[in-house]
Amino acid sequence: MPKALVVGDVIEDILVMPHSAIRADTDTQSTIRVSFGGSGANFACWLASEKVEVELVARVGESDKARVETDLLAYGVNPNLQFDQKLPTGSIVVLVEGQQRSFLTDRGANTKLDTSAIKDFPEVLYLSGYSLFGSIPETEFSGLIAKAKAAGSMVVLDPGSAGFINDFGVGKFLTVTQGVDLITPSLEEGRILTGEDRPEVIAAALAERYKMVALTLGERGVVIAQEGSVQRIDAFSADLVDATGAGDAFAAGLVAKLMQGASFEDAARHGVRRGAVAVTLVGGRPAKLS
Repeated sequence: MPKALVVGDVIEDILVMPHSAIRADTDTQSTIRVSFGGSGANFACWLASEKVEVELVARVGESDKARVETDLLAYGVNPNLQFDQKLPTGSIVVLVEGQQRSFLTDRGANTKLDTSAIKDFPEVLYLSGYSLFGSIPETEFSGLIAKAKAAGSMVVLDPGSAGFINDFGVGKFLTVTQGVDLITPSLEEGRILTGEDRPEVIAAALAERYKMVALTLGERGVVIAQEGSVQRIDAFSADLVDATGAGDAFAAGLVAKLMQGASFEDAARHGVRRGAVAVTLVGGRPAKLS
């Protein structure tokens, strides 16, 4: 079975779906769901659903040890967790309004993630950009990329957040992430990273730095770029329930097929199909194995 190592956040998601426009200073009827999420953890769960052996390195509050481990194992993910005695597990309020989502984030224990013990690298190393923003020191983050490349791993990066990239600094972000093989930004992240607006132009610009680029466009599909070739792949139709985790599902489907030797185009099409499944589910993860 192919293997992947995922380094990223575990977050407790508080998903809020208002039934109407939000009214200030009074009540708005809503559906509210609480579950574990986090970009790195969500990706790991979707990748495990693709029959890939997945290990997740993450940090949570000590009081959540059993709960988080049990949750990850139910998705087929091997948890390699650090437990913080002071900080709680990270949490986020996700306000869902159709395709639009707003995030109110407290990264909690994720900010103290330690990757110094990572020595062995399998076929794929997946890094969440969130771990670069106030968690893993820049030299340690770039060192992980270099070590994985030396071991022959494919390095995949989810940039994480347009707002956090902007706060961190675009130039610094691009420098620290040199050596990444595949980057999977959203359209807004791509705009921040390149200063361009059109998806095809953004993907082409990023492909000058990264071997493979998959620029996600939500209901408009994805633009992929590799070795001077740029191609748009349309989205699959789906009944939208919640777009949370769709990007993680897409990336997992893409990576799984690349690990099997598929072409970039075929792998991206499979990823788009997995993203279409994700939007029909509440929350950011696939169905549990048990």
